[in-house]
Amino acid sequence: MYFNNRTYLFINGNFHLAKEAGISPYTQSLHYGYAVFEGIRAYATTEGTHIFKAEAHFERLLNSANLLHMNTTYNVEELISISYKLLKKNNLTNAYLRPVIYVGEQMTLRPSAVAHLMICTWRWAKYFGDQTLNLKVSKYAKISPKAVHVEAKVSGHYVNNILASQEVRSAGYDEALMLDEKGFVAQAPGANFFFEKDGTLYTAPEGAIFSGITRQTILEIAKELGIEVKQKHFKPEELGNIDAAFLTGTATEVAQIATINDVKMKLTIEQSLGTTIAEAYRKRVRTQHQTPVI
Repeated sequence: MYFNNRTYLFINGNFHLAKEAGISPYTQSLHYGYAVFEGIRAYATTEGTHIFKAEAHFERLLNSANLLHMNTTYNVEELISISYKLLKKNNLTNAYLRPVIYVGEQMTLRPSAVAHLMICTWRWAKYFGDQTLNLKVSKYAKISPKAVHVEAKVSGHYVNNILASQEVRSAGYDEALMLDEKGFVAQAPGANFFFEKDGTLYTAPEGAIFSGITRQTILEIAKELGIEVKQKHFKPEELGNIDAAFLTGTATEVAQIATINDVKMKLTIEQSLGTTIAEAYRKRVRTQHQTPVI
């Protein structure tokens, strides 16, 4: 699914066939989840293949590495150039890119002096496809900002997301909705959450959530369309009387929600602001350009 005998990766300055890549079994990244990553999408446009918000993604990747005391010599411009070259080597246009910074051999709990870069890419449809989702509030709370850097995209943090997602999926739901340590609605595993009430959009404020780049794009689109957005804390009980809701993320794009804890949305998908937002997002990622384009 992710690679074949002709698929290339970028690792530490060179392009390698994916089947020949090797990672040390003594890295903290394997044992402790001590790595940072990004999820990025490239889209085919009339002007060529375009990586959406590449600069923002790679800035966040390097900031995540810095917060975790990882030493990397790459800059944003180099990472963007490498990514376009990798897409070209793999003959990909619409594609998902996954850069990962992982550390060298080190079995103590002190940061490793060595950091490695790997970038891979593959064709990946929207995470939930076009289905409308049935969500359930999970018993697993979002990791506390008092414990970790929640603004960093850290591999080990995603164990929290996997537990929440698997809990509700085993009960027959499509995805989880996670609360923060104070019991306020935070986000879904790997995606931010918006809901609509009386023509206004609401979403959790920054602090306990991972504030995604797609979330920021949705805020930009809403402002351009004259849609009011309020960032506030809200309890899960308040979701029993909302009009509509959706999730956002690079892998997810915009995914509409049908029910939360078995309560149906009041508006149809076609009536919701989420549909307007989703269409505007679809147009933006396929028409808004920045150089380079291949």
